Formats: sequence, C-alpha cells, structure tokens
Amino acid sequence: MNQLSRHLLPLGASSDDEGRLKLHNVDFEEFVEVYGTPLFVYDTDDIEDKVRRLIAAANWRVAYASKAFLSVALLKILMQYDILLDVASGGELAVAKAAKFPGSRLIFHGNNKSSVELTDALTYGVGLIVVDSFDEISRLSEIAKVQGALPRLLVRVTPGVEAHTHEYIMTGQEDSKFGFSVASGAAKAAIEAVIDDANLEFAGIHAHIGSQIFLLESYRKEVEALALLLRTYRPEVINLGGGIGVAYLNDEESGDFERWARTLTKSIDELNLDYSYQVIVEPGRAIVASSALTFYTVGTLKEIEGIRTYLAVDGGMSDNPRPVIYDSGYEAFLPRDLGADRDRNFRIVGKHCESGDVIIKDAYLPGSTSVGDVIATPVTGAYGYSMASNYNRVPRPPVVFVNSNGHRLAIRGETYDDLLRLENFD
Repeated sequence: MNQLSRHLLPLGASSDDEGRLKLHNVDFEEFVEVYGTPLFVYDTDDIEDKVRRLIAAANWRVAYASKAFLSVALLKILMQYDILLDVASGGELAVAKAAKFPGSRLIFHGNNKSSVELTDALTYGVGLIVVDSFDEISRLSEIAKVQGALPRLLVRVTPGVEAHTHEYIMTGQEDSKFGFSVASGAAKAAIEAVIDDANLEFAGIHAHIGSQIFLLESYRKEVEALALLLRTYRPEVINLGGGIGVAYLNDEESGDFERWARTLTKSIDELNLDYSYQVIVEPGRAIVASSALTFYTVGTLKEIEGIRTYLAVDGGMSDNPRPVIYDSGYEAFLPRDLGADRDRNFRIVGKHCESGDVIIKDAYLPGSTSVGDVIATPVTGAYGYSMASNYNRVPRPPVVFVNSNGHRLAIRGETYDDLLRLENFD
C-alpha cells in the first residue's frame, strides 16, 4: 500500500471514519469553501511545539529565519517565546517593525545591505548586525558615527565546510558570496577591522554552512574550523547557523533536534573555551516547513498514451518554485481519502505558460482522482509563500492559520486589483 506517511503531516492532522483529512477537527473542505484554492494552511500549534522543543533541546538562543516564511501574524506568535528573529532585507525588517517585534531580538543578515537598510536597522535598535564585507564595515561605521550609535556586530565567516546538500543552498564552502574566508585570513582581518573601529562593537562570529543538512558530522567540522578564531578573539556571541534537514518524502526522516543540539554542544565543549559566551543557533525551515499544507483543485487531466498522465492544478511555480529551482521532491495525497492506496502515477503541473512548471514529477495518487478533486501537498510551510511570485499575473494565494481554537486568515489572497495597483495609467 503506497499511502502517505503520517510523519509528513502537522501535529493537528487526523482523519475521520471516512478517511477525510481534518486539521484540529476542521474538515479540509471547510478551508476550501471559505478561502478557495490554492491555499496555504499552517498549523500554528505545530509551530509552537517545534519552538518549545528547539529551545529545550539546545538550551541556547534560537533564531528563526524569517526568509522561510514571514507574516505579522506569525511574529505575534513567536514573540511569546524567548526567540530571536533573523531578517535579511529592509522589507523583512519592515514586517518585524509592523508586528512590533523587539529590535533587541533581531539579527540583520545580508551580503549587500544598503545604507538605507543599515540606517533603518540602527534607528530601530537591531540587536545584532551580521557584517559580510569590508565595504559594509566601512559603510556601517560612517552611518553609526553620524547617528551616534554603537552597533553590535557579528562577523560572518566562511568556515570552508562543504555541507552535503544542494549547491544552491550551500553557504560554508570557500567559493561563496557570503562571509569572510577563514583559510585566506580574510576573517581575521575583518574581525580586527571591527575591533579597531571606535564606531563599531565586535560582538562575535557568525557561520552558516547551508540548509537541508542531515549529516551531523558537518556541524562538528564547522566548529573545528572556527576553533582558532574563537580562542584568539574570545567572542561574546557564537552564532553557528543551522540548516537542520526536513523530510519532504515518505522515505525521509527529519533531523532530530536533540541529536543536533548534542552534536553542537559536544563540539564546542571539546574546545575547552575558558570564558563565558552565548551560543545562537538558526534551525531555519525546521520550525515551519512541516507545519503547513497547500491545497489545490484539479483542473485538467491529460493522458498521453504510453508516456504519462498530466494532472494540472490551479497553482504551480508561482506558489511553490522550489521544484523548479532546486528540483525538490514532494508528496501529494487526496484529502478526501487520506488512507487510500496511491496506485496511479501522475505528473502534477501548474497553470503557468512554462514547460518547467512542474510541482511533482512522479506523484502517486489514487486512481479515482478526477477533475474537481482537491489534492494536497504536505511540508510546504517554508519557501513556498515567501518565494511566491506573480508570474503570468497570477495572484498569490491566501495563508490561513489553524489551531485548537479554530482557523483564521493570516494573509489574504491577492486580487486582480492588487496586481494593478502599482501601474501608472497616465
């Protein structure tokens, strides 16, 4: 029986006696009837459970990467916990400000921050700024002098560790647009440039080796690569990044929070650092990825004899570009019959004028799947909505939050009026 593995579903997912998917006892059709499709549905109880588990596992400061998924409604949930927030643009900072997320709990990333972004960060009182180039160090020094501020900086270093993941989400190797190389001596020079600048405060070191990492040995190598810098400069803050792997397919298992934390803890303890420091970790997509489902409606079925059957839905690469960019794999299922045997192969495609608009190359669904059915793809909580586009002028879908107290709209779906509001009609 090729059934969907339940470990890919969020905490509040269940099925009734007829096999129909429910999220916190809300039938999937209620979401579709109220909000339409395509539709992202996030289980916020699942998100909060992961946050609590990560905080307990690491016993360090946990930073959520807003690039995975960001909304005012989500930040109001995360603010309840002792959690930091990574932002990487003026736009992400604007959302944090709109949610009144405390500036002291923000970490501002980015390899090419503008003067406007840096000024906004200092004005809002961002707690840590991760500097990524000598140009940025000089630029930030000038801005800080004018403002009379003393920004606390983390110097992003490139540890030279090649994590076993997709090349587009590797960030720790020598050939990277991010950070200062440890091996070349650039990291040492950058740290000393910050220390020697009276307008800046050296707070610590930041390193990140990539995303979707399942091999824990990569993290041990990262700490080893940082050892000399840590012993030499005794940074107050050590940010080790994150990138815990998340399961997207039936035969995958998500990274274990506790094992990940133990690996990092042991690796740092073995350095025998003889001073007090704070460790920050960035678990990334692990907080939100498996907390969400995307619902689509089947619009056409096109069988090409002897080749394949195409199943086209009312979304596609505009709401989930990961398969196109990274060749990422996903599962699909019929929420009207969660336990059904998925015995027929389909290629699930979107509605865009692009042959590469493929959501799942080889998707298995029940043979009874037909036009008008709602299908769902699990584990779409990270880098779906946040990377969504208006390609072919398709409006971005709504985002709904559900928990044990019911469901509510977190981000409304776009309309054609939204698509036209920036046009100049003169």
